[in-house]
Amino acid sequence: MKKNYIIISSIILLLICDLSVNAQIIDLKKRGSYTTGIFDEGSTEIAAFDPSTNYLYSVNGLTGNVDVLDISDITLPTLAFTIDISAYGAGANSVAAKNGIIVMAVENYVKQDNGMALFFDAFGNYINGVEVGALPDNIVFTPNGNKVLVANEGEPSDDYLVDPLGTVSIIDITGSVETLDQSDVTTIDFTAFDLTTFTNGVRVFGPAAVASNDFEPEYIAVSKNSKLAYVTLQENNAIAIINLQTLSVQIKGLGFKDHSLPGNEIDGTDKNTGITNIANWPVYGMYMPDAIESISLAGGNYLVMANEGDVRDYDGFQEASRISGLVLDSIIFPDSLDLQNENVIGRLNVTTTMGDIDADGDYDELYAFGARSFSIRNTNGDLVYDSGNEIETITNEYFPLNFNCSSTSNTKKGRSDDKGPEPEGLTTAKILDSTYVFVGLERIGGIMVYNITNPVSPYFVQYINDRNFGETPGAGTGGDLGPEGLLFISANNSPSGKNLLVVSYEISGSIGIYETDITCGSNKVLVCYSGITYCVKPSVASLLLASGASYGSCEGERYAYEEMTLDIENEVMAIYPNPANNFVTVTLGGFTTSNINLEIIDITGKVIFTKLISNSITEIIEEEINVSDLPTGVYFISAFDGKITKTDKLVIE
Repeated sequence: MKKNYIIISSIILLLICDLSVNAQIIDLKKRGSYTTGIFDEGSTEIAAFDPSTNYLYSVNGLTGNVDVLDISDITLPTLAFTIDISAYGAGANSVAAKNGIIVMAVENYVKQDNGMALFFDAFGNYINGVEVGALPDNIVFTPNGNKVLVANEGEPSDDYLVDPLGTVSIIDITGSVETLDQSDVTTIDFTAFDLTTFTNGVRVFGPAAVASNDFEPEYIAVSKNSKLAYVTLQENNAIAIINLQTLSVQIKGLGFKDHSLPGNEIDGTDKNTGITNIANWPVYGMYMPDAIESISLAGGNYLVMANEGDVRDYDGFQEASRISGLVLDSIIFPDSLDLQNENVIGRLNVTTTMGDIDADGDYDELYAFGARSFSIRNTNGDLVYDSGNEIETITNEYFPLNFNCSSTSNTKKGRSDDKGPEPEGLTTAKILDSTYVFVGLERIGGIMVYNITNPVSPYFVQYINDRNFGETPGAGTGGDLGPEGLLFISANNSPSGKNLLVVSYEISGSIGIYETDITCGSNKVLVCYSGITYCVKPSVASLLLASGASYGSCEGERYAYEEMTLDIENEVMAIYPNPANNFVTVTLGGFTTSNINLEIIDITGKVIFTKLISNSITEIIEEEINVSDLPTGVYFISAFDGKITKTDKLVIE
């Protein structure tokens, strides 16, 4: 009876108003998982998907190989086979899939020597390989499938005596992959910028460095028309923009984030007796993005970046220092002794390569690593939006006892002195009328979801973290730890027919498969109301929310909603229970004035009950009437507001 009552009330709601809400609701729910059982060895880092086989290709950083999972049943991913690449190099760093072709970025056994891009078919059979630059990292297909791009990071040796060029390789695959040779590979370097004086935060800072050696391409995004590539130079706080037709290159600095401004607060110490203190400080953040995607929003093209931050820490060169270890300019920082206290920001890691503006041996400015945020920029690299302090603020609201912990320890504030939650990976998805970004937080863990349909005004949608803070992180304990790679699989390519998010967790050595949203059919949304899950039209959902409903499915009924779609009819009054013998509740809606006359009329037409009800025309009215004194029989309940009359039958037993 309760279910029927809710349906009738929902039907009434439709007539009250027609508020507009998105017809698609993001509601990340974990559907399946795979684990290697190997802790903190990077055994699940980056994944790619082939829809023709339902195979997921997962880079195993421990073995260097690529594990191939069958996710035909997303609730039970299974290891199908492993692609052994030991004959070709030291290990895969990235993998991509398109049109049944799998390509891997494989580093050399000598890390500073050139690596390979290896091509396989979907079943793991080797097809071909070509040489690319040193330490190939991220590898992607262009959207049109004509080229493969490789970001060759070119990291120095640990003693910093060998620092290879950072480069980007462009592989033309318009011909047959089987016949590829080195003539199909163009590798772009940055020697043209070796004498350039950069501005807007571009960093060239290694020992005796020039741009060509110092730039370290990290991640690649390609424009929808496949004409431009955007490459993050993470350590350099910049992006390279490559025209894939003319091969011209531009370098764009990303500037700095002022943490002294309202909205840009951070928690800057791992001490302070564990007290969260997200506050403004006289520190700049270097954006230093890792993952990047190119998307179209609001009629324009934009770049979305995860501002992780990274620090160079080698035997031959270390750039980081805690603020307490620096000499601060006493005029610019008159409160330097307070700032350098370990309970304030004395333990915050900053770079020693910038900040001594007048070269007098003390620091006039302080630059921390990363921005603890995600950003949206236009295609010139200009900042359009930054999430400010929201990632730290939101994670603190969800997990105050473990705020800013690391991926291998549950200790609160363990990473506050060094990049905080550390947003690293991201992916975007267009779902019906909205665009979303999913951001992985490497340290505390979990996925942040934002609606970025309006690029200048995104808003937070969801934070989900499958970490178990009740367990000490370890092999098989602690849940999913350290999200590294995020992959969106659209519903038309998905094994389950639903939009999916695949997250590779490098610390826990696991992969999580999530449904990203609830699809209720055309122009309907999912709501949980009084413990029952319904798909309703947006106008119904808007008013149900005001009556205690919530978006998403009810606990325990996740997959029942497909059978609970409501049929909307022109009802404006409901009586429950009916038949009745004690009390009845009359639910009213859709009236046009604020005063309704409610009457009970017997079979002879005599009015035996009347009441004037004052209401707001946008509200649901529920009026309880005692009918215990009425003889058994048939009655009529009538509601009249001067314009609309509604009458329904009531049976008294």
